[in-house]
Parts: sequence; C-alpha cells; structure tokens
Amino acid sequence: MTTTKQKTALITGASSGIGYELAKLFAQDGINLVLVARRKSLLEEIEKDFEQRYKIIVHCVELDLALLDSPAQLYQFCQKNNLQVDYLVNNAGYGDYGKLVTVDPALYQNMLTLNVLTITTLTSLFVRDMVQRRFGYILNIGSLAAFQPVPQMAVYGASKTYVMHFTEALHAELRGTGVKATVLNPGVTETGFVERANMGGAAYAQGTLLKASRVALAGYRGMMAGKLNVVPGFFNKLLSISTGLTPSRRVLLAISSFVMRGK
Repeated sequence: MTTTKQKTALITGASSGIGYELAKLFAQDGINLVLVARRKSLLEEIEKDFEQRYKIIVHCVELDLALLDSPAQLYQFCQKNNLQVDYLVNNAGYGDYGKLVTVDPALYQNMLTLNVLTITTLTSLFVRDMVQRRFGYILNIGSLAAFQPVPQMAVYGASKTYVMHFTEALHAELRGTGVKATVLNPGVTETGFVERANMGGAAYAQGTLLKASRVALAGYRGMMAGKLNVVPGFFNKLLSISTGLTPSRRVLLAISSFVMRGK
C-alpha cells in the first residue's frame, strides 16, 4: 500500500462506537482525519486528544447526514479546505426494533435517507476523485442483518442489504482503478446502537456482544487489504454463510423470526 504520510480519512458517525474506534486506528497510523457527526462537543474532544496524542491534523464537521443536501455540503467542505480524501468510511446509520405497523413512517424516511441515500451519494462524490488519482479505499458499514430478511427490523435489514450489494458491485466496478471498496457486516456490537434502536427486548441482543474496537479492527484490516466483505466473529461468520445454504426462503424467514423475537 502507498505510504500513509499526508493521507486523509473521512469518517461519518465518528463521535462514538465503531466510528470512533476506526478513527483511532487511522490516527495511530498517522493518517489525518475529517470526523463527521451531529455532536460537536464530542468531536472537539476527540480532535484535541488525537492531535496531541498522534500528532495528526483533525477536522471536525458538525452535520446531520440524514438531510438530503448534507453529502453535497460535506464534499464542498472538503473541496473548500483542499482536503483530499483518500479513505472514505461511511459509518453513520441506525436501526429501529418493532413491527412496521407500530412505527411512524417519518422515522423510516429519515433512516433510509441516512442508511441508503447518504452512503450512495457520498461514495459517488468522493470515488470519482479517487479513481482520477488511482488511489483510494472505501469502507461501508453494513450489518449481519444484510444476509436475510429481519422481522421486527424489516426496514433496517433491507437498508443494510442494499449497502452490502451496492458495495460489492462497486468493488467489481473499481477493479483495475487503484481504488478498493469493502463492506463491513458486524453483528450486534457494544455501541449505542441497541439503545437507539429500542432493541433491548430482543432475544438477539442478549448475551455476549462483540466490542466496537474488535469490529473496527477487523474492518480496518479488511479495508486495507482490499477485501470484499468482512464479517467479524466466528459465530457471525457461520450465520452469514448458513443463510446462503438454507434451502428454503420460508425456513430462513422462520429462523430469522425466532432469532429476532422478544426475549
């Protein structure tokens, strides 16, 4: 891989969880950062810490990426400040646990804008410059939910299936350009995701969860190696493989319904 000196990584949803852990990995390798999130105070704390500890340059962007014009604003910010983005990490996203009939449609509109449209637009904007320079890495954060229909999280699961298929297709399109696209599909992880998704009552959310640092490291290494699809954790890998081996979609749906039931 080309030297990381003077390289810059842009990470969305960078104030906590997997996004924060990924930012730390880039910082440890001496890569400058553009960190994007809604919580400016947390970003500023990270900026001060990383600049002092790792001697890198950190730019903080307070932005709600669920707004349709936010990807263009973010791209323009980088252009205006002469920031060449060499690594793009689309981490921002969220889910919601509950039956479709019980949820306000506005929440799904917001979720799909962030989970699908924002990732697509940001990738489309930045990948053009990467291809022109013949260097770049893209890491899109999907989910283990991408591999099968997910009752109780129907919209979230479908959005992550989009992220996986989109990234894998992009990986093929970029062959020979010097740019790589990787999708990271973690299972439920120790972040704020479970709380925000109101998922505490789901059987799937019980028991031992992977730490965000472990998930981030798997994604970081996979991205740097140009891998197609990364699923951290042995049990999660088995689940992702088994969905393709299940002979019936009805059986797969029944298994998924059982896993996602209330505890």
